[in-house]
Amino acid sequence: MIVMQPVLENRSPDGFGLWPVTGTGPSGFLPLGGGLSPAEVGTAVMCIAGCNDIDPDGDRPPRPADPLGSFLHGLLTFDTLFAAGGLRVVDDSTGVTFLPGCCDGLEDWRDWYRLVDGVGGGGVLLGFGHAPLSPVAERIGDVVRLTVDSERSDSPVIESSVAGIRHLLAGVERDLAGFLVLAADWARGHLPRRADPVVAALARVLDLPAPPVPPEP
Repeated sequence: MIVMQPVLENRSPDGFGLWPVTGTGPSGFLPLGGGLSPAEVGTAVMCIAGCNDIDPDGDRPPRPADPLGSFLHGLLTFDTLFAAGGLRVVDDSTGVTFLPGCCDGLEDWRDWYRLVDGVGGGGVLLGFGHAPLSPVAERIGDVVRLTVDSERSDSPVIESSVAGIRHLLAGVERDLAGFLVLAADWARGHLPRRADPVVAALARVLDLPAPPVPPEP
């Protein structure tokens, strides 16, 4: 059985005190989905906001003085957002795991549809990083081959039909949508004055419609 999950690079929460978060897991990645605990949702929001926590330049407004506003500033003001991570694929039958590379970002997860749709003609290839790990996804006819490290001639691979990958991508979209529903509820409780723009930014980085923020009880 092949499993595909959207994952974020899990930043260390050491010293983070703006809202409750969990510790980093052994894999270094946090899977997103509709079954996360509130602290895991908070960790995901921390990771995404942290990826965009860059000093403003150009026409962007200056950082607010308060710590919360300062940390969220990039997430709420950048036109193009980034979320370190991508899609993790595991073949349970062989134990092979295909991980996002250093040049991968979860905001680009829909690029996998270019792979299964054969956009560009001929063999379609997506590269996700470079040394020390160079994962590559390639469509060859009706087969998608995921090479864990294209720099190795003996690299482990995962192979699936194009239809199989398309089915897995539909599951990824459900996982991301489920996470956004949780994030909307979480934001209402933890960031009540910023809930709507935070949820809108999270939806934008994940390239999905923003769910409504539930009203306060």
